[in-house]
Amino acid sequence: MVYVAFVFAIFGLMAYLEISGLKKRVDELERTLSKQEGTSYYNSRKSLSQIARSYIGKPVSLTMKEDHMDPDIISYGNTKHGSNTIMDVDEEWVLIRIKTPKGEKEKLIRLESIQTIGETQL
Repeated sequence: MVYVAFVFAIFGLMAYLEISGLKKRVDELERTLSKQEGTSYYNSRKSLSQIARSYIGKPVSLTMKEDHMDPDIISYGNTKHGSNTIMDVDEEWVLIRIKTPKGEKEKLIRLESIQTIGETQL
């Protein structure tokens, strides 16, 4: 009986390692596709970059992709207790100033980790 449980544990570990390796490969493929013109990944990143540029210096609401969550943005940036302000935008990075009750923080966030950018309703 212990032998069977050990075999299932080994197979479970192998499946977990295979899936985690696959996730890394998919992320790398999406990053590569977002740099190649003519792909939908490139177009969405370019349009998100243009949207971010239009909001420079303004408070915004950010929605991060599920696997790129940032605790400061979740806790303070999108609430009535704080705000996110886009300071600068690059082809791959966004500089954000997060106002919290304890002060201000500046964070450099990859453009590909942002799902949506919207205007904050004050």
